[in-house]
Parts: sequence; structure tokens; C-alpha cells
Amino acid sequence: MNVYHGIDTFQPLSYAVVTSGTFDGVHLGHQKILNRLTEIARANKGQTVVLTYWPHPRTVVSNDSLDLKLLSTLDEKIELLEKAGVDNLVVIPFTRSFSELTSAEFIQQILIDRIGTKKLVIGYDHRFGRHREGGFDYIRSHAHEYGFEVEEIPRQDIDAVGVSSSKIRGALLEGALRTATQFLGRPYSLTGTIVKGRQLGRTIGYPTANIQVDDPVKLIPANGVYAVDVIYRDQLLKGAMNIGTRPTVAGINRTIEVYIFDFNLDIYGEHLTVHLRHYLRPELKFNGLPELVEQMKMDVEQAKLLLQ
Repeated sequence: MNVYHGIDTFQPLSYAVVTSGTFDGVHLGHQKILNRLTEIARANKGQTVVLTYWPHPRTVVSNDSLDLKLLSTLDEKIELLEKAGVDNLVVIPFTRSFSELTSAEFIQQILIDRIGTKKLVIGYDHRFGRHREGGFDYIRSHAHEYGFEVEEIPRQDIDAVGVSSSKIRGALLEGALRTATQFLGRPYSLTGTIVKGRQLGRTIGYPTANIQVDDPVKLIPANGVYAVDVIYRDQLLKGAMNIGTRPTVAGINRTIEVYIFDFNLDIYGEHLTVHLRHYLRPELKFNGLPELVEQMKMDVEQAKLLLQ
């Protein structure tokens, strides 16, 4: 996949099949659009082009979205779109000035002049241009002027999937991991650097790796205990992870700690990716360390069974 950070270096294609959107999470609804994009491009010996935006437009144009957390970082989104088979990805810096482009300016300057769009594929509710003024009806009514076709993924096709990025965010924040996994079409993941914590786990027989998530915009799921797959240096490992404040030991700050099964290497400063496979239970406050350790034993055994 060719990745362009900005539109200026993109050379117009002979047959570009284009879609546009934030694609946060690249979930099943997005994948439906991407599959159709690929189908059209292959039938016409063309190339697919995905236009996406960073930072998320809501963080620029909405005053109430400063704390918006996302399902995918920019690097994760790039990786997911590549796995989806996209030929060309254009990451457009979303600025206040860019948000002021009218729909006509967006179509002429971006879709026609820079990309050479021959077919545009969009979801039924996708809008673009200043104040979200442009959409399927607008383009269809001006198709004779623009020289490209537009196809809308019907509402019933998207609704049949029943998924949106906001629904997935809500599910993760409520501990509804199974729903989030179903909507994403894969387990939700977190990537971060291993940092030193209080090292209490070592003293009770469960040394944990404290993960500091690399990008502050990444959504952290609900507090609780999870069974997880762990990717370390391309190795697939298994573990149990806790997200929370550790109330039993008078914790204050929220942490992400993963106990990796059958693993005892010193990996401070290195990177881990965890894939959340099962939600085991909410975080609880126990009456002292012995009770906590007993529960951790049960959590680990349950996680091992589920991850088989």
C-alpha cells in the first residue's frame, strides 16, 4: 500500500476508485465499503484510494470533543487499511482551514484535480465539505459537471451490519468486550511501552508488565480483568491483564498491567501489543493481599482455559 501524508505528492491515477472517511477502528461497516471499493477497482483495472483525516475532525471542529478517544491510532489505522487491501492511502492533515473547504472545492481540488477520481463510493450518511454540506444527493445532481460516478452503500446494507465506531467505543467502556469484538471483526488491541511500576506483583508471585499506551488518543477499555493474547517480538504469548486503580493496595493512578504466562524476561523499555480476548470480571477491592492473590489464581486459571 502506498501511504501519502498529505495530498500534494499524490499523482492522479488513470482510474481511481475513491472513498473518504475517518475509518476509526476499520470495523465491519468500514470493511463493507472497502470490499466494494476493491471490487469496482478490480473490475475496471483501476486502483483504490482511501482518503482519511488526522487528527479526527471532531477534535478540530467541535468544542465538546477535546476528550474524544479513538479505537485506532494513526499507525494502527494505516496497518488495518493495508490488511484490508487498499492500494493507496492519503492521510490529510485536518486543520481548521481544511474544514472550511466547501463541498464544491473539496470535489474539484481533491477528488478531481489531485486524484483523478473516476468512481466515488460512500456510505449512506457520509457528508463532506464545510458544515457537512456535501453528500450523495449533491454529487449525483452535479455528476455531469464532475465527470465521475458516485455509488452509495445503501442504508440497509450498513444497518444490516449494525455497527459504528461510537457503538464500539461505548461497548468497550461498558466492559461489553464480546460486542466490541463482534463489531470490529477482531479483538481490540492496545500497544505500549513497558514501564516500571511499584513491582508489587513480584512479591506475590505474579510479576506484571506495566503498559504505557503510546498514543494518548487511544481509548482504554473499562476497568477490569481480561484474558489477552500478547505479541512480543513477533511471539504470540498468553496472559491475564488488569486495567484499573488497584484499590486493594491503595492505588490512585489508572494502570494497565499484564501477567504473561510462563514468561520471566526483563522487558522494560520494550513494546508489547495485547489483544483483548475475554472480559473476566470488573476490578474489585479485596480485604488484603491474601484474598487478592487467591482471586488472581482463579483469574489466571480461567484465562488459561478461555485462551486454549
